[in-house]
Amino acid sequence: MKVLAADGIAPAGIEMLKKEFEVVVKDKLPAEELLEIIPEFDALMVRSASKVTKEVIERAKKLKIIGRAGVGVDNIDIPAATAKGIVVINSPGGNTIAATEHTMAMMLAMSRNIPIANETMQKGEWNRKKYVGVELRGKTLGVIGMGRIGSGVAKRAMAFEMNVIAYDPYINEERAKALGVKVATFDEVIKTADFITVHMPLTPDTKGMIGMAQMKQMKKNVRLINCARGGIIVEEDLAEAVKQGIVAGAAIDVYTSEPVTKDHPLVGVPGIVLTPHLGASTAEAQVRVSTDVAEGIMACLHGQPVSTAVNMAPVSPQVMQVIKPYLTLAERLGGTVIALADGPVKELEVTYQGEITEVNTGMLTTAVLKGMLNPILMESEVNYVNAPGFAKERGIKVKEVKDKDAADYANLITVKATMGNGTLTVAGTLFGTEGRIVRINDFRVDVDPHARLLICPHTNRPGVIGTIGSLLGNNKINISAMEVGQTEKEGTNLMILTVDNDIPANLLSALKALDGIFDAKLVNFYAI
Repeated sequence: MKVLAADGIAPAGIEMLKKEFEVVVKDKLPAEELLEIIPEFDALMVRSASKVTKEVIERAKKLKIIGRAGVGVDNIDIPAATAKGIVVINSPGGNTIAATEHTMAMMLAMSRNIPIANETMQKGEWNRKKYVGVELRGKTLGVIGMGRIGSGVAKRAMAFEMNVIAYDPYINEERAKALGVKVATFDEVIKTADFITVHMPLTPDTKGMIGMAQMKQMKKNVRLINCARGGIIVEEDLAEAVKQGIVAGAAIDVYTSEPVTKDHPLVGVPGIVLTPHLGASTAEAQVRVSTDVAEGIMACLHGQPVSTAVNMAPVSPQVMQVIKPYLTLAERLGGTVIALADGPVKELEVTYQGEITEVNTGMLTTAVLKGMLNPILMESEVNYVNAPGFAKERGIKVKEVKDKDAADYANLITVKATMGNGTLTVAGTLFGTEGRIVRINDFRVDVDPHARLLICPHTNRPGVIGTIGSLLGNNKINISAMEVGQTEKEGTNLMILTVDNDIPANLLSALKALDGIFDAKLVNFYAI
């Protein structure tokens, strides 16, 4: 078998592959040449430079696996690869240590004024009194997002004798206790931490989650760190807050737009330490992602399962023919559940009814987990292979139930989530080949889950729906469809609006405050 290694893959992974396969190394591979030579290879190993397009995949006669030496797989047409039965893998944990250590380095550099002290020393200055720093010991670190990197930062911070509090909407008490951190609300972290570090994915919910309003609630000498995603902290507000002394300092590695230009609001602000997205840039991380992907390629070419696959695991053609139309529906049922859940999900029960019970529905249950976990995990894309592991890691118990009786439908998938404060149920079916959500808790609905949904339980009286429409219209949020679900409970309805725009947190708060509205939740399927 032959393996093509492109884009300057670290030698360690290539040497592993050479022990068992013929490896051709092409560090700078023009797109035209890739198209020309790809038919002769069984495996392809790339970083970010080579674009593995649908055309490349269609020309690949023998290709069994594409390995991305890194986390992002934007340069690979995954649907095209999946359709052709080609496994796509990445290295989701390869840069975890690098990003964790960079966060600690940024925290230390900021607290001890190392960058500016070095800069002035290089100019021949001696400003020992000017750059007095602060210690980490005894300070409270607020970690926003307790995935692999956030957990790693918390662990290292405790070694510095810091007190660690953590906000993560989806972490349970058992996991927090095992990590040695105290669970806190977002407001508690904002108001009590001396250092705040963010480790969340960039979603409509997290975009701009720390702006001037939050900074004004923070302790006077607070210091902020962002080595996660640009846009979580509002850059213009941060620059102004540091200038005004509202925030004592900041250390930023990621930006809303990269590369950063000299007119960026954070550039040139005393007290702000900047690095050019170096979180994953270590020699060890490059070696690690190379060897991770090499191991995956070796396993695949030997016919073994690959744990880092980002597309679906193999199933028989017969089973796939039955379940394929339901995969997207199952995924979006999971996405709906996590968007509506109040608090961490402890148990998930997926019930299948009707003809679909006659085949193995394990992949559909995994699709539900994938849709539920993808919006809340930052470090790696949740896929059909790693979703069960992520669920187990977060203490979510998963149960699958089958019942041939589907009542009003030929087939029905019902997802029931149990939180600390109650349960939530969402059900869906196919109308022809189109997936539809047909029930949310006790409300019967008929909703196309292929857009952004604004879900509002409300009092059934004149004027309530119109008030919501006016508020959205005044904020330039377009409504493209509406569904109102009813229950036997008199006077209570569920309004579901299909909207064309993201709804910011302040507008959601305004909607919740309207008379007659019990709640307002945005389900954004573009984040799944």
